[in-house]
Amino acid sequence: MKENKARSKLHPRNLHKNGYDFDLLTTEHPALLPFVITTPAGTKSIDFSDNKAVKTLNQALLKAHYNIDFWDIPEHNLCPPIPGRVDYIHYLADLLSDDNQQQIPLGKQIKVLDIGTGANLVYPLTGTSEYKWHFTGTDIDTASVKIAKQIAQFNGLKITLKQQKNASQIFKGVINQKDLYHLTLCNPPFHASEEEASKGSERKWKNLGKTPSSTLNFGGHNNELWCEGGEVQFISNMVKESEDFAEQVLWFTSLVSKKDNIAALEEVLKAHPIAQYKIVDMAQGQKISRFIAWTYFDKDTREQICSELD
Repeated sequence: MKENKARSKLHPRNLHKNGYDFDLLTTEHPALLPFVITTPAGTKSIDFSDNKAVKTLNQALLKAHYNIDFWDIPEHNLCPPIPGRVDYIHYLADLLSDDNQQQIPLGKQIKVLDIGTGANLVYPLTGTSEYKWHFTGTDIDTASVKIAKQIAQFNGLKITLKQQKNASQIFKGVINQKDLYHLTLCNPPFHASEEEASKGSERKWKNLGKTPSSTLNFGGHNNELWCEGGEVQFISNMVKESEDFAEQVLWFTSLVSKKDNIAALEEVLKAHPIAQYKIVDMAQGQKISRFIAWTYFDKDTREQICSELD
């Protein structure tokens, strides 16, 4: 059973739906001040092709809106745009509320698994702040897990971090026999090769009106940006593996960056004994994004599980 919902702007609960308040951000994080520029239209902004400016903007956003006093990542790691990332969190909250009499379940009783959390830890940081859920973040990269742990510890947050030791596995070796999760989320590697990732970066630079640089704007490690077969293969593997954990996860989800990949993924979903799947569109600025969600529980069972929450 499929459900599709379309959207045209940032989620109504997204704190960034009206743009950035640079006066607030520079007050909370004065280090942002040198990077603020005035656009031809007379509004304040930053140079989004400047990695340091983007990182400092993120530090200011996380401090001003999500109570994150310390956030720093190496230059080569993915530096995510906060508004788009937190939008996914808000739509996941809606996904749970649909099974909980339109009430968003709050607190550490809600267990969320972030696949490929990266050094930036952005989903657990924003999700903990917004809904007080308990997050477990996984990554195959040792250094990313170490940095993510430091960020969580520096901010006094109880976020569990696990290293996925086997790069060919997603849930196996991470979800233990007794684990139960209400949600899994993932921002999968969307390119099929390093060459494709480089071309994608060149397009971004041209869109920003800049000469292509050797560094990807918003950064990015190899495992964060590309994998064999691209996102269709990665998500297909995720769907196949999810069947082994059908009774331990309420909703499995993943972002899908390319709309053209949806049809192939729907075929994969239909080949598995899932009870329902949804495709939820999210608009982030000029870019439409989306995620797929699938569950092995029928609606009555999901509502029963949610009714047993405190």
